[in-house]
Amino acid sequence: MSLEIKIKNTINNFDDVKSDEFLEILNQIMLEFKTELTIEYLKGKIQKILELKTEAEKKNQCKLLLPYYDWYLQGL
Repeated sequence: MSLEIKIKNTINNFDDVKSDEFLEILNQIMLEFKTELTIEYLKGKIQKILELKTEAEKKNQCKLLLPYYDWYLQGL
């Protein structure tokens, strides 16, 4: 499955996607960033999400990162 399809599926079915899957896709999107500052920022965000205890907390934080998914799709 292509990254574009994974992103669209995740956006459309966000409530059904596990945080680990969301973050895995975000890691793939990060490969497209050109600025090291943005990459480092997202790596920090991902690490903080991974340290959270419950899936609900992780999902709430993942939701805040959905604009990066939209950014990727707009660039296609």
